[in-house]
Amino acid sequence: MGSESPCTLERDRRTAPGTALLESDHLLFRAGDERVKVMLADVTRADAREDALLIETSSATLTLRLPAGTAGKWLAKIRNPRNLLDKLGVKEGMKVVVLSVRDPDFLSQLEGRIGAFSTRTTRHADLVFFGVETLKGLDRLGALRDTLVPNGAIWVVRRKGKEASLRDIDVFAAARRAGLVDNKVAAFSITHTAERLVILRSDR
Repeated sequence: MGSESPCTLERDRRTAPGTALLESDHLLFRAGDERVKVMLADVTRADAREDALLIETSSATLTLRLPAGTAGKWLAKIRNPRNLLDKLGVKEGMKVVVLSVRDPDFLSQLEGRIGAFSTRTTRHADLVFFGVETLKGLDRLGALRDTLVPNGAIWVVRRKGKEASLRDIDVFAAARRAGLVDNKVAAFSITHTAERLVILRSDR
């Protein structure tokens, strides 16, 4: 999940009160029907002065007036963004299993960080990335739970938006049946989201 804050947007000699949302790859301002979205990859300059966050791209300049202390924190996130693997908690030396997740960017990043990973279930896994699109597929969670180390996690990767065939409540219900609990959600890609499931503390 990103960072959200009330703010005032200053752009093209206009001001508008609204809400700003800072995600790992973009900054979004919303005010009624108005939307201003800036991809962080397009930012050519970013600075913070007291309560003002200054953002420049090749085609626009905007200032966000934020609550005290927020501008500096957001600037740090913009200048040092966490990549996908950081958000997913992937660290060198981990034993990782990938099942039915075919995103090439994710797989390339994963191989670059940890080297080899398994595409079959294996014992004592630190992380399992499980791509699933059906309710029936969620029935595997119980078996996957048994492959984890006590403090391991399963990331359920599923399609989001209008194309979604599963809802978050479907994942959470299946998790409870398998003796798991959800404790984090992450934007996996433009088309997919991911929920992290872990073993109940009382069962570790």
